[in-house]
Amino acid sequence: MTRLGLLALSASLLLFTSCEQVGTPDLKAKPAIASVADIGRRIERLSADDLEGRAPGTPGGKAASQYIADEMKAAGLSPMGENGTYFQPVKLTETEVLPSSSLSISKEDDILLTADQVTNSVFWTKRLDETQTVSDSDLVFVGYGVVAPEYGWNDYADIDVKGKTVVMLVNDPGFASGDETLFKGNAMTYYGRWTYKFEEAGRQGAAAAIVIHETEPASYGWDVVSGSWTGAQYDLVRPDGGASRTQIEGWWHKDTAEQLFEASGLNYSQMKARALKKGFKPVSMEGLKLNATLNQKVKTVESRNVAGGVKGTKRPDEYVLYMAHWDHLGKNENIAGEDKIFNGAVDNATGTAAIIEIGEAFVQQGKPERSAIFVAVTAEESGLLGSAYYAEDPLVPLKNTVAGINIDGVLPLGKTKDMKVIGFGASELEDRLKNILDKRDMYIVPDDKPEAGYYYRSDHISLAKKGVPMLYSDPGNDHAVNGMTYGEDFAKTYTEERYHKPSDEYDNSWDLSGLEQASEIWFELGYGIANSEDWPNWYDGTEFRALRDEMRK
Repeated sequence: MTRLGLLALSASLLLFTSCEQVGTPDLKAKPAIASVADIGRRIERLSADDLEGRAPGTPGGKAASQYIADEMKAAGLSPMGENGTYFQPVKLTETEVLPSSSLSISKEDDILLTADQVTNSVFWTKRLDETQTVSDSDLVFVGYGVVAPEYGWNDYADIDVKGKTVVMLVNDPGFASGDETLFKGNAMTYYGRWTYKFEEAGRQGAAAAIVIHETEPASYGWDVVSGSWTGAQYDLVRPDGGASRTQIEGWWHKDTAEQLFEASGLNYSQMKARALKKGFKPVSMEGLKLNATLNQKVKTVESRNVAGGVKGTKRPDEYVLYMAHWDHLGKNENIAGEDKIFNGAVDNATGTAAIIEIGEAFVQQGKPERSAIFVAVTAEESGLLGSAYYAEDPLVPLKNTVAGINIDGVLPLGKTKDMKVIGFGASELEDRLKNILDKRDMYIVPDDKPEAGYYYRSDHISLAKKGVPMLYSDPGNDHAVNGMTYGEDFAKTYTEERYHKPSDEYDNSWDLSGLEQASEIWFELGYGIANSEDWPNWYDGTEFRALRDEMRK
């Protein structure tokens, strides 16, 4: 059978015979769910051109969130938002750099770089003033821009960068060196994320902060940078109006960086090598100065998280959480080509469709002992903003959230023999997942690109940082028929040709059996927890264990 309801029922019956579970529910066969058809229908609608890429605060974004609420209602999920609705309002700031803006790098009287927002550099500000001006700011290379006491690392040691422009490498020293004793070796830490680097530059008092893009350590090409960081940008409404950030933030293309390093008498490759050594000291890029005038449109917009749920029969105040982000990059008139719409079919109409499907399975299988909440969050693409807002103002108490499952960007690869766990080795949810996969003759694999930092690039991390055990998993690459190489090539092609591009569009020829398979597994995992008295925790020694232990007290 290929229908979620019947497959999940038989799997759940096996699960509930496990000694790990307490209290076997009275399960009865329910009408089957045509999961592939329903999932495909939802993906197609959410990625349609008329929704214009589902950007937060836009008519397309509003229509998409209303569609999700309507689908949740049709699936039998009860409203879990504010005031008896399916919605949790999320206020955002929307900013957009105007064409009248300029940024240049000069040496004495010679202008070496005029930023074009397309090919050589991209810049913006998180401050909410309509104009930001930076004049004659000295450039300083600060290696990876990291202050990490637990690793004995400080790239800002013995220098005052107030008023200066800091220039940084992407990722962290562990990846570039290949040294497993540096940070976490090939696996990116949070210090490798661009979000951290810009925040740290602000804490150091820099006037501007530039990250140098390289495809391998960033895990995406330059076109992702120019497509994602131009056009309308979003942020949460922050009390300080962005004053804690630098005046200017941005990226340089690697070729641009090499030319500017040479102009300052430095060799880019040699500087990269020096930055890998503990005790690295910042290096002045002699004679180079940044001048910028950034003019922007600023307004406040309202987006919304969408939430539906199923009330538990015995412990209704305890919740299993499912999460996926519904937003994408919208429409960007600044990019080349005729197609300006970032449809986001894989990223993340797939995950949104899946949580609705899983919610419907909860309803059809019969209410579990614990409650379940299904949250489609906004503004993930702008920095995990919708999930961050939820983490600060949860619709159900985080201390009563037993565990969470995040679904983001499932490729239409077809059925696989494996399931990938991003951030492998984090929580006891992985043990439960393994038990389910074992019965299916499937297996768990760790993230095959830990250097890409995917663990820090999706919404689960917003809840994890509060202590809630969260699982972020995807179907793996070992295709059930065509094998591992086929799956790896499929994933590579998507990343290179469609990720964060207008070409991420729905196709009726997609093989959604893998998403159906994964949805069955995620359903079984959550439904089993909902019918147990267990509280899965983080493994001992993980950074979130103490937070959860304190929360549970």
